[in-house]
Amino acid sequence: MSLPSQTRFNAWVSCPRPNPAAKVRLFCFPYSGASANIYYPWADVLPPSWEVCPAQLPGRGNRMSEPLATRLQAQVEALATGLAPYLDKPFAFFGHSMGALIAFELARHLRRTALPLPVHIFVSGHEAPHLPDRNPPLHALPTGELLDKLRELNGTPEEVLQHPELRDMLLPILRADFEVCETYVYTAEPPLDCPISAFSGLGDEYVTREELEAWREHTTGRFSIRMFPGDHFYLNSARPYLLQALARELEQTLAGRA
Repeated sequence: MSLPSQTRFNAWVSCPRPNPAAKVRLFCFPYSGASANIYYPWADVLPPSWEVCPAQLPGRGNRMSEPLATRLQAQVEALATGLAPYLDKPFAFFGHSMGALIAFELARHLRRTALPLPVHIFVSGHEAPHLPDRNPPLHALPTGELLDKLRELNGTPEEVLQHPELRDMLLPILRADFEVCETYVYTAEPPLDCPISAFSGLGDEYVTREELEAWREHTTGRFSIRMFPGDHFYLNSARPYLLQALARELEQTLAGRA
């Protein structure tokens, strides 16, 4: 998808294929180190009656000059303000890894502040939020050890890690995003009413099926789980299968609301 066609709603929300008549908006939240553009190609594949709206977090993309967030709650509160003007039609959330936590806590924040709620939440590549994080913290690792971990995760191209300028640009973003996740503290609240779908890669060493299943506790609505070929970054390697499942489940939700 060519970036010139991309339309920005505001600093927080962009839309690669604007559709004022869309029946639903899909807000997408990035994983650690990523920007909104990872979701731009989705608009070419998902139903044309949808509006795909990736969120752009501070400190990346067109917001590179802004300070990076290191705490989830502050990020969520700012996001809620940024998204509020665009909650005027049915909407859903998708978030991968860090984005899954953002999607979940944003939905709970919207409920606490009496704003419209998502009709469906898609969480990907992250254990249920009430479970302890069994992975060691990364945000304060020395640079060499952090680079080794990034290679294990397999989400950052080697040419980026080898390029000094690109690496120096990326590492502060990753450290801040890892800190967002690693300082997160879950607080118990009643489950959400909307359906939750939990996705992950079959080869993801950082999230087990049991940890995905535990998301069931956070909804009184429909719950489903899907595992796809690939590792923690299956959403890139198995994108057609992921988007097919996402479209089917969200269309089912919308049909149930008609």
